[in-house]
Amino acid sequence: MKSFKDKVAVVTGAGSGIGRHLALQLAQAGARLAISDVSENGLAETLRLMPAGAEVRRYRVDVARKDEVFAHADQVLRDFGSAHYIFNNAGVSLTATIAHASIEEIEWQLGINLWGVIYGTKAFLPILLQQKEGHIINLSSVFGLVAVAGQSAYNVSKFGVRGWTECLWQELEGSGVQATCVHPGGIRTAIAQTGRLAANADHVEQRLQALAGKLLVTPPEDMAAAILDGVARGKKRIVYGSKAATLTWLQRLLPVSYGKVLQAMGRFL
Repeated sequence: MKSFKDKVAVVTGAGSGIGRHLALQLAQAGARLAISDVSENGLAETLRLMPAGAEVRRYRVDVARKDEVFAHADQVLRDFGSAHYIFNNAGVSLTATIAHASIEEIEWQLGINLWGVIYGTKAFLPILLQQKEGHIINLSSVFGLVAVAGQSAYNVSKFGVRGWTECLWQELEGSGVQATCVHPGGIRTAIAQTGRLAANADHVEQRLQALAGKLLVTPPEDMAAAILDGVARGKKRIVYGSKAATLTWLQRLLPVSYGKVLQAMGRFL
């Protein structure tokens, strides 16, 4: 079992949801924290909830901007002297069919969910490799295991995170650095409310967006706890949350036709 005590943990998207609870639980475990988000108010609230005595620094970082992420890595190295756990957590959602999504909307989705993970990995990996110690934790989704209609760009981003991380599994072998891919199920965060609906959306996307609210039921603090437990145990893949196990097995059993089952499930929810 790994220990987080006195280790430097970097958490993006720490202003709400899973990121906030990762930060709070890491602080309780004795980690030194560099938390970031685009929301200053969200970061302030996370900081307010921190346990007494926690060592925390907050940073405003837009993970879709390469220069900001690389500058953030320099800041963390300057302020803490090292980094050990990199939680590439920041993410957003776009509800849009392929036909209705604009190129600009797709670029926005991929910029945060996929490029944010790529930038975060590339910015911090040299530090971890040099010290021959560290762990990169990338947030994918169960939608990185199964594709869902109306979530095309989100699927691309999360499948991309999965492929990126699984490549790291192989390339980091023997380096002292590990990588974990996390696939949350339906977690009760504000991602559905704060996500975007395609400008060209019609009743199809509107129904899908309403359906999402019924599936997001697992508390984010439970998801954060599952992530930290899995990381401490050295797990390469963490699948947890509402419908996560069901979707995983559905993909394994019906790798080509699971979409029909998903559509049928949606009609009864």
